[in-house]
Amino acid sequence: MGFTREQLESFRDATVDDLVGDDVRLVIVGINPGLWTAATNTHFAHPGNRFYPALHLAGITTHQIDQAAGFTPEDREHLVGRGVAITNICPRATARADELSRRELREGAQQLVDRLESWQPQVIAIAGITAYRQAFGRPSAAKGRQEVRLAGARLWLCGNPSGLNAHETVETLARQYRAAAEEAGVTLDAPRW
Repeated sequence: MGFTREQLESFRDATVDDLVGDDVRLVIVGINPGLWTAATNTHFAHPGNRFYPALHLAGITTHQIDQAAGFTPEDREHLVGRGVAITNICPRATARADELSRRELREGAQQLVDRLESWQPQVIAIAGITAYRQAFGRPSAAKGRQEVRLAGARLWLCGNPSGLNAHETVETLARQYRAAAEEAGVTLDAPRW
C-alpha cells in the first residue's frame, strides 16, 4: 500500500483511534500520529518506523505486523489480547512531531493522564523522551524506568522508533520495550536477538 504526498496531506490534523482493550497491562504512548498513521488508522504505521519490528524482536508479538498496510483485525486482537494498548500524547496528525507546540504537548499530556487513569495499566512506556520532557515538564528525564509514576502506573521512557531517530536501532528499541512489557506482566515469546 502506498500514498501520494497529496493523499497523505489530506490526513493532516486527523485523529487515530486508540488501540485498547479491557485488560490493559502495558500502554505504549507515541508522540502524535503521523500522516501515514492517520491514513491507515494504525499507530506507528510509516514504512520506515521501527516500532513493529522491535515488538516482534522483543517477543511482544508472535508475528511481524505489516504496519504500512494497516492493522488487520487479527493484529488488533493479538496486541489487545496480550494486554497491550497504544495511544499518543497529542491526537493531531502531522508530518513531523516537531510541528507540535509545547502548549499542544502539555494539553495532550493532561488528556493522556485522564485516559490512562481510566485504563489503569500496570506500566506506561512513552516512546519519545524529548516529547515527554516537554509535555510533562521534566527537562532532565532520561531513558529507562522512572522513579515517578504516571496515572498510578510505573513509567518507562523509551527511544522514539521513528526512522528519523538515528540514536536507536530495532534491537535497542526491542530491549527497551521488552523490559517494560516484562514488568507489566505482558504475555511474551522468547526474544529474537
